[in-house]
Amino acid sequence: MSTTKKLMTNWRWWLCSLLFVATTVNYLDRQVLSLTYEEFIKPEFHWTDANYGTITSFFSIFYAIACLFAGKFVDWMGTKKGYLIAIGVWSGGACLHAACGWATAHLTGMDSVSAMRAVEIGSNAALAVSTTSVWLFLLCRGILALGEAGNFPAAIKVTAEYFPKKDRAFATSIFNAGASVGALAAPLCIPPLAKAFGWEWAFIIIGGLGFIWMFFWAFMYDKPEESKHVNEAEMEYIHQDDAAEAAEKAALAQEKSIPMLQCFKYKQTWAFITGKFFTDGVWWFFLFWAPSYFSNQFHAPATSGLGQGLIFTLYAIVTVISIFGGYLPKLFVEKKGMHPYSGRMLAMLIFAFFPIAALFAQPLGISLNNPWWPAILIGLAGAGHQAWSANLFSTIGDMFPKSTIATITGIGAMAGGIGSMIIQKVAGELFTYAENAGSAFTFMGFEGKPAGYFIMFCFCGLAYLIAWSIMKSLVPKYKPVEV
Repeated sequence: MSTTKKLMTNWRWWLCSLLFVATTVNYLDRQVLSLTYEEFIKPEFHWTDANYGTITSFFSIFYAIACLFAGKFVDWMGTKKGYLIAIGVWSGGACLHAACGWATAHLTGMDSVSAMRAVEIGSNAALAVSTTSVWLFLLCRGILALGEAGNFPAAIKVTAEYFPKKDRAFATSIFNAGASVGALAAPLCIPPLAKAFGWEWAFIIIGGLGFIWMFFWAFMYDKPEESKHVNEAEMEYIHQDDAAEAAEKAALAQEKSIPMLQCFKYKQTWAFITGKFFTDGVWWFFLFWAPSYFSNQFHAPATSGLGQGLIFTLYAIVTVISIFGGYLPKLFVEKKGMHPYSGRMLAMLIFAFFPIAALFAQPLGISLNNPWWPAILIGLAGAGHQAWSANLFSTIGDMFPKSTIATITGIGAMAGGIGSMIIQKVAGELFTYAENAGSAFTFMGFEGKPAGYFIMFCFCGLAYLIAWSIMKSLVPKYKPVEV
């Protein structure tokens, strides 16, 4: 056995590293807009926050819709071609953003991009520029969302092909860490690129990373049975679960699956829908609006060292604390003897209190004139979301047969996308209205746009407790779905 281990190749871990890079690029591409919006794109295209909210809300819902079909597409095309097409589409969509300025100037009859920038604010020309550019960005965001939806289904399929069951969770955690690394790297590289070369080049350079990745994927990936880099010992290691998986598939074939429409008859489905609908949008809100918030409220643009430090700190807190999200229910089950579902719901209740920290972000930040408090408190709220989300997904396996898990996951993703779309749109309209109203718009001692931010933070802080309460009322105790 020791000789076998010594001689075994480890090509599966090289592929896992490629999945990590792809996930990192995935998160970098979706953050270029939020990190260039306030300083570059907003003034150039004469946007309001309502325009930006429309674009982010569209991305959220279109991404959710695309996720419903992405897995089927990867299965149909095969892992190699499916992944290549997915990252090719999203990288192309990312790079296309750079052409929006030129296309807007051309479509509105402007002589140049400079002429477009110089039009009078509030004029018909400015309205034409903003409207045209919004539609162009919507097109680019749609292409980006369509491609990005294929990343996780393809990556999970690769781990299933190349790793035995005992290693899949670890391999998944490695490539999924790319999301955190991407969120951490984004404020350190995107604003400096935009400042040095222009916002267009930030989209092109970051988007171009995906095309480089495609080159390595095309030459490095083959199915284990066809790969020249996988020797017999590694092949045996990869397929050690084949007999058990065959028996499991036979059992699943006999297990009744629940049709999608019938799923809505169960309270357990609505509990999961509630958890996703109320909370997914909170994460997307912080992802898309935090750079703008720090720039508006504390004069810390994303291109400044302070702005980059604030965003980096926020996601560093999310990354470190959320690691323990999956450990707490395990502690309740193993140490306290609780039922897994009960332990998970208790853990989710605890994590639901974390986002309450967002309620204090605005009061402390403004009263102390210190942006580090909002960065830390929003980071705690984000960490609570990630821990909540991990446990929320696990409740599906607690209550539904395996044959229906994918269906319920898709329904939940759609519910989360709808919730996110609403939050993004409401935020954009609210911020624009509050800014225009000025001191005439007040909330809890804040005026104008700061009042708008505080309203959104209040919702984000309380959303998880609201969701948990509804979920608990729908499913008071563990009750698996019986078909």
